Amino acid sequence: MAEFILRIDGMHCGSCVRRVTQALNSTGRVEVEEVRIGAARLKSHDEIPPVDAVIAALAKAGYSAQLEQ
Repeated sequence: MAEFILRIDGMHCGSCVRRVTQALNSTGRVEVEEVRIGAARLKSHDEIPPVDAVIAALAKAGYSAQLEQ
């Protein structure tokens, strides 16, 4: 199982955390381990995590994100 962390811009409150969590869950391709203001830790069953799909789902919800190195 691959674990990765995304830095997420534009999160300011608990409502943002809830919207981001919903967007992440909507992909159906990751397990959300933790979402906090500014970041999310995710797990993927795919050998190569679906980072692009997850970032696209967040963009659709109004948040920009990038993979933390």
